[in-house]
Amino acid sequence: MEFQNLLNTTHSMHRKLAMKMIADTGLTPGQPKILNYLYSHDGANQTEIAAACFIETASMTSVLNGMEAKGLVERRRQNGNRRTYYIFLTDKGKEMCRIIDAAFTEINEKVFVGISSEDVSFFMDVFERVYEQLAIMLEEL
Repeated sequence: MEFQNLLNTTHSMHRKLAMKMIADTGLTPGQPKILNYLYSHDGANQTEIAAACFIETASMTSVLNGMEAKGLVERRRQNGNRRTYYIFLTDKGKEMCRIIDAAFTEINEKVFVGISSEDVSFFMDVFERVYEQLAIMLEEL
């Protein structure tokens, strides 16, 4: 299988599995990665979140509106800045992060069953280098 097909297919299967595992949360496919980002960057602005999650800034507004309506995040202004809203997790959003993290931990544990720790380490090293190369290529565009 070619790299492009393998990457796309693997990503699709991973996303489908993850969404099935958290189906009872009511999250839409784009929301887990935003929650995950906010868990370690609480108080980020919309532009920062969009860049980190590879989501168009314009699309972020509707995604965040949906998350706010579900009580997962709240928008606040800070330090007298009346132009920019900062996005914070609510208690419900933090609990949702724990559910998502548990699902991803389970996937990570099961996906490498039967593969030696050395092979997993080698794979992760190579995959991280692929990621870094793609990031460089994207910056150059």
